[in-house]
Amino acid sequence: MLRTVAKSSLRHGPLQRLSSSSSMYVPAHEPAVESDFKRLEKFLEDKPHILVLTGAGISTESGIPDYRSEGVGLYARSNHKPIQHGDFVKFESVRKRYWARNYVGWPRFSAIAPNITHYTLARLEREQRISGIVTQNVDKLHTKAGSRSVVELHGSGYTVGCIGTSGKGCDYHIPRHDFQQILDQLNPYMEDKSTMMRPDGDVELSQEYVENFNIPPCPQCGGHLKPEIVFFGDNVPMPRIERVVRMIMQSDGVLVLGSSLTVFSGYRIVLQAKELGLPVAVVNIGTTRADAKVDLKISARCGELMQNLFKK
Repeated sequence: MLRTVAKSSLRHGPLQRLSSSSSMYVPAHEPAVESDFKRLEKFLEDKPHILVLTGAGISTESGIPDYRSEGVGLYARSNHKPIQHGDFVKFESVRKRYWARNYVGWPRFSAIAPNITHYTLARLEREQRISGIVTQNVDKLHTKAGSRSVVELHGSGYTVGCIGTSGKGCDYHIPRHDFQQILDQLNPYMEDKSTMMRPDGDVELSQEYVENFNIPPCPQCGGHLKPEIVFFGDNVPMPRIERVVRMIMQSDGVLVLGSSLTVFSGYRIVLQAKELGLPVAVVNIGTTRADAKVDLKISARCGELMQNLFKK
């Protein structure tokens, strides 16, 4: 059981309480203390061009699970492994399984709202305390919260595009909400009987449901349709990497929120920042891949620290 936070340990106001549906994916953690707020504000206050890197740990407080958190992450709750890009391209059965699960999970996933961390980052951007956000998440919650300078490192689940039949498709794209209506027409008898949401919004379904699911081909070339998400085994597009590198070079430092940095595309940002001599701070429940390299590490729930940041 988590300890409650005494009011004296909070700097500006009462602790934001998580609902039961939001807290179920937040791993066990110690409460933040006064010194945590002070250290984070000190890191940010003299650096107007901080680049923020966010991971799944900030969206768990909105009710989206992550993969790796101890006890509550997807790997801890099931034997599920993420879909591989090569398998999606090669096998119809894999595409059908993905789209059936994503279709059923989409109404819940797309309705999830930002939390205090997303809203605080949008405010800090308006106050010119941060220069931009690079997120490993595909949930669009930063955009929903009002952030403008956002690079979605691993893409977004909100757009569907053609990948042809070999991984390279035509220029066809469609908003995910519009694609849902097409899937509705092709699968009028699908019901939401899922039991578990996954980090990318898909859910658990029986094999019977999957086998009967219908997927349309690309209306322009007949190719396969895929969400614009960088699946495991695929590469982040080079123009996106180059943009992130420019953002790092133009920053005064990097703040990592809610990421274990296990995936190299995120860890690389920390390495590049340190190569440039930039300070790096990390707020994350539990250890990260970069703990030995960073200038500041705070093990705490992001929402707890962010809710009163720079509020007088």
